[in-house]
Amino acid sequence: MDFKKSSIKTCVVGCIIDAENRVLLTRRCIEPFCGQWVMPGGKIDHGEPLLHALHREVREEVGIEVHVDGLLDVYEHVGHGERRDHYVILYYRAHPLSLDLLPNGAEVTEALWVPAGELGDYDMTPGSRHILAQVFPGLLRDPGIPQDELAHWDMTGTTQSDS
Repeated sequence: MDFKKSSIKTCVVGCIIDAENRVLLTRRCIEPFCGQWVMPGGKIDHGEPLLHALHREVREEVGIEVHVDGLLDVYEHVGHGERRDHYVILYYRAHPLSLDLLPNGAEVTEALWVPAGELGDYDMTPGSRHILAQVFPGLLRDPGIPQDELAHWDMTGTTQSDS
């Protein structure tokens, strides 16, 4: 029997857009979503305020400071990956206070300022694509909620393995 208690992983992500309407994308080199393009962010430490976590994660991953403009949306990945992890991600719009990117190599291998019109050329996670489709309507197709993540839930909100 597996007695390990599952938990929801809460994360913050910065949708950082500069004065030229370019979005900061990073290529992840850790799971989940290794190899895909995302916006910088990560898990919130226990007791850490949300915006503190966002500033810390952006600094750690790409070495810049940002000004947070406000909450854009919340997105979740349910039952993702081999461990069926559940992530709740709070996406904040922000603008950079500097532009010189220093990807840390431990979590992200590349960081780029991508013009809005070129966002469709990047293999992004469903959450990133969902948020950017809202910020730039008409430029990206919004994937909505990935169906494969919800396939193990029935309409009562219980997992098929619970029944």
